[in-house]
Amino acid sequence: MDKDFKMVATTISGLEGVLADELRKLGAREVKEAIRSVHFRGDKGFLYKANIALRTAIRILKPIKRSKIFDEEDLYEAIQRVKWERLLDVDGTFAIDAVVYSRNFTSNSHYIALKSKDAIADYFVHKYKKRPNVDLKYPDVKIHIHIHKEWLTISLDSSGDSLHKRGYRSATNIAPINEVLAAGLILLSGYKGEENFIDPMCGSGTILIEAAMIANNIPANINRKHFAFENWKDYDEDLYFVIQDSLLKKIRNAHFKIMGFDKAPSAVKKAKQNIINANLEEFIGVHHVNFFNSKKEVFGKTTILFNPPYGERLNINIEEFYKNIGDTLKHGYSNSTAWLITSDFNALKFVGLRTSKRLPIKNGDLDCRFVKYELYEGSKKTKKFSES
Repeated sequence: MDKDFKMVATTISGLEGVLADELRKLGAREVKEAIRSVHFRGDKGFLYKANIALRTAIRILKPIKRSKIFDEEDLYEAIQRVKWERLLDVDGTFAIDAVVYSRNFTSNSHYIALKSKDAIADYFVHKYKKRPNVDLKYPDVKIHIHIHKEWLTISLDSSGDSLHKRGYRSATNIAPINEVLAAGLILLSGYKGEENFIDPMCGSGTILIEAAMIANNIPANINRKHFAFENWKDYDEDLYFVIQDSLLKKIRNAHFKIMGFDKAPSAVKKAKQNIINANLEEFIGVHHVNFFNSKKEVFGKTTILFNPPYGERLNINIEEFYKNIGDTLKHGYSNSTAWLITSDFNALKFVGLRTSKRLPIKNGDLDCRFVKYELYEGSKKTKKFSES
């Protein structure tokens, strides 16, 4: 039986708690939140499961060495102390990325990655008179260097490409939302597939697809073609397929409607193609509709979640646009809960509705708020009276 070991799942700022909940539900041990990451323990099978199933992880790292360092010489020596031949063949390929948060290192992350690459190459040359090659696109082993203050952590990147690259999105619109962020927003909203779901400005359909995968308990990365751990020397293909099959057996069929609107025919076409790529066309309907001319036509409780234009995405009249959002929600979508994300905090005052939650979150480099509006039948006062 494989022994447990430490792992780190990285994520977007604001989604640490969501990711920690995901890990606990999957069966991780010793789950601990950090900044843009969650630390946990599990065995080899759990490393495979985390990559396949986690919705809000960007990558899964397996730390192999932690050292106290103060300068580049310490960095070089610490890397040289790793027995790299156990992880990488001399005829193999590798790539390194680095993240540095330390006053002791004035060099940028790219330079630290180059110095680390030199240390690994020199290790092999000294031992075998030969060195593995660097391959930035398809390396056999991807290595992550993390320096925080005086601490160096060397990790193997088990994911390879970022886990937001699910494998279903072939067509995109202007500034498409990151898949990890989309899934995180849906989970933050509390949506579990037990009510209707609408994205009224759906673009290329990412939020809809992530919602349908959550509703049906479909593993987030089931459409991925490759994970970096498949190149590792200890990769167990039989175990991988056992883990994959166990996750596939937990898929369920959701019975509530999932719908997207967009006023642009090109967006509707792209969304439909991506939905087909994800094999979810029987669960999602996409319609050529201008949200501002729409009203709720589904019976029962509904979650509305969308990513309207903000920042520099589109040249629009912000005041008029956000006022129209509020008016449409107020008059057309009672008995619903609406969520939207924006970096334009000033624009929210034009919505004309009171928020019941404002959650801070990052979208790339933008500081955003994910806000909630509760839309009742009649007034809130009437609802409270009727329930008393």
